[in-house]
This record gives sequence, C-alpha cells and structure tokens, in this order.
Amino acid sequence: MVSSDLASSTGWPGHHPVAYLPGSLPMGGVVPMTPVHAFDSVPPALQWQAQPALQPSRHDIELGGLLAFVINQVTTAEEADAMVRASEQCGYRDEAPGIATPPGMRMNKSVHWVADPEMLAPMFKRIAHLLPPVLDGEPLFQAFSHRINMYRYDANDVFNRHTDGNWPGYSLSPDRSTMLEWGPELRSGLTMLLYLNGPADGVIGGSTRLFSRDGRYVDVSPVKGSALFFRHGFGPASVVHEGCRVTGDVSKYVARINVMYGDAQG
Repeated sequence: MVSSDLASSTGWPGHHPVAYLPGSLPMGGVVPMTPVHAFDSVPPALQWQAQPALQPSRHDIELGGLLAFVINQVTTAEEADAMVRASEQCGYRDEAPGIATPPGMRMNKSVHWVADPEMLAPMFKRIAHLLPPVLDGEPLFQAFSHRINMYRYDANDVFNRHTDGNWPGYSLSPDRSTMLEWGPELRSGLTMLLYLNGPADGVIGGSTRLFSRDGRYVDVSPVKGSALFFRHGFGPASVVHEGCRVTGDVSKYVARINVMYGDAQG
C-alpha cells in the first residue's frame, strides 16, 4: 500500500494491488506481474452525487448498420478531473494488465483500477435510459463492471486499428483486498470510452476513428465528460476502431468502462 504520509500529502487514500495479470508491452513482450489497483478506502473525490445540471443526450453514429453512439454530459468537468487524478495516483506504465496486443498496436500508457459503486452507480443512473435495453437477447445489467481500463496518450501515442474483446464483470471483495470476477451469466456487450479531456483542454489530435464494414470511417473528437459507445466482441458486429495519434504536448486521458448484459447479480 502507499504510505499514509504520501496519501495525506496528496489528499487521496493510499492504493494497493488487488490482482496481478500478465501485461503486454507496446512493442512486444509481457510483464508477468502487472498490477490492477484499488484505493484503500473510497476517495472523497470519487463519491459522486446526482448532478441535476447535467442533461445527457444520445447521438447515434451512422456506421453502415453497426451500433455506435455518443452520450454527452455523462460527467461534470470536476468529476472527469478527479478520475484523471485517481489514475495518476495509481500510476501509468507501459504494460497493460490482461490485454494482449501485437507489437506496435497499443502505443500508449495504461493503468487499470477497480472503482467503487459510490462513483459508478451515479454515473450509470444518469445514462441508463439511453443505453440499449437488450443486446443479443440479453437484458442490460443495472451496473457497469467496476474495472476501469485507463489510457494516457502522450505526444505521438496512438492505438492502431483493433476491436475490443468482451469481458466478464469485476468488482472489489468486501475487504478491498481482491478483484472478484463476476459469474458467466454476465458479459460485456458495449465499450464505453469516457473522455476525460479533449481539444478544449489543449489536446491536439486524439480522435477515435470508427470504421464501417466497407472501410469508411467516422472520427469522434474527445469532449471532456462525454462518452463514445460501440459494440465489441469477436463477431461481425464488433466495431473496428483506432485511437488516433496525439500530436501535441497535452496528454489525452480516456477510460474504458464495460457495459454489461445478462440476468445475474454482480
């Protein structure tokens, strides 16, 4: 765990590993024991409340029959900033735990952490009515997976063309010591890319490029507090996409959160 002196000096609780997974490096190779983090207690900055001023709205993206859409006003600017600070407290690294990518595909920095319902439940409640209620015959589960995969794109970083796999859900054990995997009745169906900053904050480049089956593409520019959603998995409905290169000195921050479908309790 992070020392209490350091935690008090930053205003954040300490953090500790709750899982170790093989972590792929950008140019190939694996770091066998790459940590997934959690905080020692729920950070005050991540104990979110209802935000009546937010008015989330959904905007569908024409992608030749593939499912993709943007929801605006998912978080406030202050909430987005808090997620960035949380990720920097845990610390970015070159390797990404549990992510298998070929050399040269994922050229950015990564940190994975397990968040608390105090943050994720208010976020889900704000936008649940805008999410597909059923996907492939499975109902929308009433919570996000608690595992958050965050990426920082520094100057010249890029995430080349790929599709996202579907995942089980995860949460913390009651004593906060371990990342627990949810049962097989629940699987993720949508990627949620939550943008934590963008061009208005000085980011140059860094759009997300979505490809249709015939090779056409749509670029989505990151806007702090908005989120891009698209189908993922290993079938033809999965959306091929790319995290375009950041060309300036302000880093881009984005969080991947998995939207879950199925009947079981997490």
